[in-house]
Amino acid sequence: MPSAIELAQGDEKLIAAIQRSRRLLGRKALIAAAASAVPLPGVDWMADAALLSRLVPQISAEFGLSVTQIDRLGTHQRERVQKAATTVGALLVGRLVTRELLIKLARHAGMRLTAKQATKYVPIAGQVVSAALGYAALRALGEQHIKDCVRVRTVLALPPAEAPASA
Repeated sequence: MPSAIELAQGDEKLIAAIQRSRRLLGRKALIAAAASAVPLPGVDWMADAALLSRLVPQISAEFGLSVTQIDRLGTHQRERVQKAATTVGALLVGRLVTRELLIKLARHAGMRLTAKQATKYVPIAGQVVSAALGYAALRALGEQHIKDCVRVRTVLALPPAEAPASA
């Protein structure tokens, strides 16, 4: 499966958006790893849900595909974006992150999340493994969303949003 950079096909603006998104993803994945190491039931799931509900719109915004950015488009452009997202199977592009979407994402990362729950109760080593799995699960979900955003942008043949002024 091609990486997001390969999917960008040399488009410098897309590559820059990918790099910004990956930096953001790395920071959030470290937070997920820390939450996964806590041996209290449910803390990691709550942290993962909170992180994903913030991370997905931030990544989408890097590509000009957040809900608010899409809402500002004309009707024809908005339909094109939705059709492109459906065509490439992008589950989260241009949509609010709801509880139902988080459940679908959890199913996508199912084995990692189940293993993470099982290992966290083994002292020390289990918490380390749980943290590593938490990091890997969030990275995988985030990377998939980045690829989806690149695919949608490629189908639309539009450049991504410019870098935010605060970046």
